[in-house]
This record gives sequence, structure tokens and C-alpha cells, in this order.
Amino acid sequence: MARKQQGLTLIGLGIAVSALLLTVIFDLDLFERSVGLLEALERYEVDELVIPLLIFLVFALLDQIKNRRSHAVELEKVKIYRAMLTSTHHILNNFLNQMRLFQLTAKDTPGFDPEVLAFYERIVEDASTQIEALGSITEIDEVSIKRSVIP
Repeated sequence: MARKQQGLTLIGLGIAVSALLLTVIFDLDLFERSVGLLEALERYEVDELVIPLLIFLVFALLDQIKNRRSHAVELEKVKIYRAMLTSTHHILNNFLNQMRLFQLTAKDTPGFDPEVLAFYERIVEDASTQIEALGSITEIDEVSIKRSVIP
């Protein structure tokens, strides 16, 4: 994990070492050439734009990094929510299936109140509907979750 986090640092180190080797091997003076380029740009009054442009690019890069991290966190939240939801579905579906056994026993029991049995069936149906609604949420936030289980 630490290696993945330092990937850009290693790439930067590679580019820096390559630039150093190229300047030594070919006897290049990159700094003087950069200064020369800025002096050439002075004639066209473009040099005033260099520092503001660099500042803008640095902040744009920082913003992109922040957005990627935020997006990664949100994706992780969705994965955790889906895993929890799948586990909850499994538990509740097992419970509802086991309760069907009680329903069958109640139907076979002479003198069992049919209104209680009908009430039981409505409760099971409502629970099944709410489980399905909770599992079909596309936008995972507190309001959507609460809204999905409102009877």
C-alpha cells in the first residue's frame, strides 16, 4: 500500500535523475536555457503570465488530487454499504423463510384466528417490500435510505 501511495514520487525521482543524467552527458545547461527562454518571452510581455499560470496549475492539480481522493472514499463507502446490505438481506430473508414455517403451522392449526394470519401475511409482505426498496437505492445518503423504508 505504501508503494502505491509513493508512485508519483518515484516517477518524479526517475524524471529528475533522467534530467540530471541528460544534462551531464550532453553538457546541457537547462537552468540557463530556461532563463534564456524567459528573457526571450520578455520581448512579447508573456513572462508576466508564467507565475500566475504556474500558480493556477498547482492549485488545479491540488484540486484534482482532492477530487480523486474524495471519489475513492465515496466508492469505498458504497462498497461497504452494499456488503452490509447484502448481509442484512441474507439474514432477513432467512428469518422470513423461517417465519413461513410458522405460517404453515398456523394454517394447519384448527381454530387459529384467520385475521391474525392475514395480519401476519401483511407484515411479511411489507417487510419484503421494504427490503427490496432498500436494496434498490441508487444514491446512497441518509435521506434516500430513510425514504426507501417509509411505509
